Amino acid sequence: MILQALLVISIILQLFAVGVAIKLTKVTKYNFAWILLTVGFVFMAVSRLVEFLPYISDFVPQDFREVFIWIGVTTSLCFAIGVFLIQKIFKYIKRVEDSRRLTEKMFLNAIIQTEEKERKRFAKDLHDGLGPLLSTVKMSVSALSQLEHDSSSKEIVDNTELVINEAIKSLKEISNNLSPHVLDNFGLLRAITNFSNKINAAKAVHIEIDSNLKDDRFDSNVEVVLYRVLCELINNTIKHAHAKNIRINLNKEENYITIVYKDDGHGFDVKRITDHPSGSGMGMSNVFSRISSLKGEISVESEKQKGTLAYIKVKIENE
Repeated sequence: MILQALLVISIILQLFAVGVAIKLTKVTKYNFAWILLTVGFVFMAVSRLVEFLPYISDFVPQDFREVFIWIGVTTSLCFAIGVFLIQKIFKYIKRVEDSRRLTEKMFLNAIIQTEEKERKRFAKDLHDGLGPLLSTVKMSVSALSQLEHDSSSKEIVDNTELVINEAIKSLKEISNNLSPHVLDNFGLLRAITNFSNKINAAKAVHIEIDSNLKDDRFDSNVEVVLYRVLCELINNTIKHAHAKNIRINLNKEENYITIVYKDDGHGFDVKRITDHPSGSGMGMSNVFSRISSLKGEISVESEKQKGTLAYIKVKIENE
């Protein structure tokens, strides 16, 4: 009875395998190797059914011994050839996957480049359009302040001049944040140092940078992406980590730029943020996407109350 039960279970499993194999035939686009494997599964299921027949009928398997031998040989041949040829399916799957990844990276690169072009255009429109208008207004108010006024009128003129100066200063900062001229003119190290100095001046957090780049220049796309990534990491630290110190190691090692970013903030659950990139997680999602667009490597380690450590490695070519 035990053998009969095991044989029934074997038949059920064989029939299930045949069903799955037939169902996947269309998915494999009727690949010859998979068809051979499916035929092999069918012959195996038939063999198991024949083995079960003596338990429920007067069927004598020995009378068809030669037939069973040929079924066994055919089954083995189908599996042997199918397994040998199935590597074509895996190669096809790999080609499709490589093509998908390449398309994703090209699409991501196009988005990033379009974003940067729009940033530069918007910054230029602000600087060349609104900037001269504010400067003209400032000249007019300055000329007006030279005239004689009573105390109340003079206070209004002085306040107006102060507001215009603040507007001009804000316009420059907005324009620079959209498209930092320091990055275009002097490179990655000077740009991120300039950004860090502004943060240090505000005393929100202390940023220390250690680098061997000096005045090295790289592909503009690499410089822009790494600058945006570092700014994003710093902003995330300020907004969410409540850290007191940030240390950035920015170095060139042979044909790579390596970045080690560390803060002493509250830390966060890396897996939750990367698996569910919503809300505050969008910042980290952008960081991973940008590094992926450069075919770079990034790893982030963080624990609650133990700070965050990010390691980035990107292949570069000197300009």
